[in-house]
Amino acid sequence: MGKQITDFPVSTRRHSAAHVLAQAITEKFPGASLAIGPDTEHGFFYDVLTDPPVQQEDLKDLEKRMKKIARQGQVFERYHLPIDEGIAYLKQNQQQFKVEMARALKEGGESELSFYKNVLKNGQTEFIDMCNGPHVEKTSELGAFKLVSVSGAYWKGDASGPQLQRVSGLLFKTDEELKQYEWMMEEARKRDHRKLGQELELFTTSEKIGPGLILWLPRGNVIKDQLEEWAKVTERKEGYSRVTTPVITKEELFYTSEHLPHYSDHMFPPMEMDNTRYYIKPMNCPFHHTIFDDRPRSYRELPLKLTEYGVCHRYEDSGSLFGTMRVRAMWMNDAHIYCAEDQAVEEFKKVIKLHEYYYKILGINEYHMVLSLRNPENDKYHGDEAMWKRAESLTRQAMEESGVDFIVEEDGAAFYGPKMDFQIKSSIGREFTASTCQLDLFMPEKFDLNYVAADGSYQRPVCIHRSPLGTHERFIGFLIEHFAGAFPLWMAPEQVRILPVSDGFLEYGKKLESFFKEQDIRVTLDIGESLGKRIRNAEKMKVPYMLVVGEKEQSSGHINARNYFTGEQKDYDQAEFLSMLQEEIREKRIQERVEKKQS
Repeated sequence: MGKQITDFPVSTRRHSAAHVLAQAITEKFPGASLAIGPDTEHGFFYDVLTDPPVQQEDLKDLEKRMKKIARQGQVFERYHLPIDEGIAYLKQNQQQFKVEMARALKEGGESELSFYKNVLKNGQTEFIDMCNGPHVEKTSELGAFKLVSVSGAYWKGDASGPQLQRVSGLLFKTDEELKQYEWMMEEARKRDHRKLGQELELFTTSEKIGPGLILWLPRGNVIKDQLEEWAKVTERKEGYSRVTTPVITKEELFYTSEHLPHYSDHMFPPMEMDNTRYYIKPMNCPFHHTIFDDRPRSYRELPLKLTEYGVCHRYEDSGSLFGTMRVRAMWMNDAHIYCAEDQAVEEFKKVIKLHEYYYKILGINEYHMVLSLRNPENDKYHGDEAMWKRAESLTRQAMEESGVDFIVEEDGAAFYGPKMDFQIKSSIGREFTASTCQLDLFMPEKFDLNYVAADGSYQRPVCIHRSPLGTHERFIGFLIEHFAGAFPLWMAPEQVRILPVSDGFLEYGKKLESFFKEQDIRVTLDIGESLGKRIRNAEKMKVPYMLVVGEKEQSSGHINARNYFTGEQKDYDQAEFLSMLQEEIREKRIQERVEKKQS
């Protein structure tokens, strides 16, 4: 008869690994003072004070010690001590940081302290640490782990306090999962959107202009334009009407929406003009509400879908800025759908399907939704209980009927309504928050929005805020990683590069360049350097098709094209090659990169 095997949560495994790390550190550095050792999203760390300090070269030995402890299958045993007795024990063992934590617990009213000891099979205690757990049963149940770094850390995050060493590690349930994560992180380093953005000349920033303010270079602006044009065409088919709104407004608008004062920390400071305070807009919705209210509306107009690729500015702390992923100026694929309440579920489902359409075209196959609800104990939320229950019920119904997987979080809603986020994974498995959508009953009330119903009564519309492609900045940052900078033909900044073998074939190259430009193909003619260097440059810039022009091509009028993705080199006549390009662009086809095998 088999015995039941406990499958511990990975967070418990990681916290237990931190405990074992502390044991290894005290073995190698007798007298080490232990601070905190929590689990993290992908592993664990322990902050310690040792003499001499832990160095990067110590990690190999510490990991070896941890693996020995794991093989021994030491049992984690929990016990409690009266708090004064526990503090005396910690003082005796010179655990100054643990003493400080224990005294804080005593001041908070705690009467005892929780400890864990690691015990060998013969009953010998190997290590004791003050900790609330939980832990796995035995050290052999940790999983697959690896120590990765040593960095500095201040006690309690206070720069005036003691500086500690933070020893960090990774832990996953299996060796395969650990190797997969390490591969993903290495790929992520190669695909870093900041690195590739510079190498591929997509965007830049300048201290002269300011942090978090992206300068789109000509090549990057092509990607931006292609996404925007795609959204415009798609939304037109879906019945959206485009609007354009100003970048600044009088402050009264944001008092009506209650962004002032509740959102003021994320807004740029006001400016004074004509004895009036103006703000740069952080979002488009109050402007769209104003447009809805521009004239009386009838139920026959609903759903009314107002869309705008509007530029918004939000003040983000300088420490949180990150490439194009976290910025202070953003072009947003924004829209607001005004509908009757009995239309809200179907309209919300259409928004979800629109997300899925975009993701399918872009080869994004892994995604799920997150429904963020109101936490009634948090005072950031506005509106009455009945309004929130209706909004949450409608949102949940739409998400359930959509067929897309979702999880629920009991906090994190927008201050005016429940929020749905799409979490997407790139081709290497990294997860991003792509876009957000809210079902809003609060703002129509605040802006006194009405429509005339079929029975002649005035009714409040429901407002659905949606942004399937998010912002240009964040979404293109994601796509850079997703495609490793090798954008599909329809989106590529440069679709074709013509490389004459020598100056004698320059005129034919120019004719080809004119031919493609007339057909609206993004093409460049590269001359001047050696052919080998120009080929390498085209490869480096990940140009989908490279055309080498020599005697054979000039005399035949044909094209010799090399496909960046497959490495295939093939002869075409001009019409055949153009037709192939146009079909690939029209279908928004994605080609997978075939890596060269090492000989």
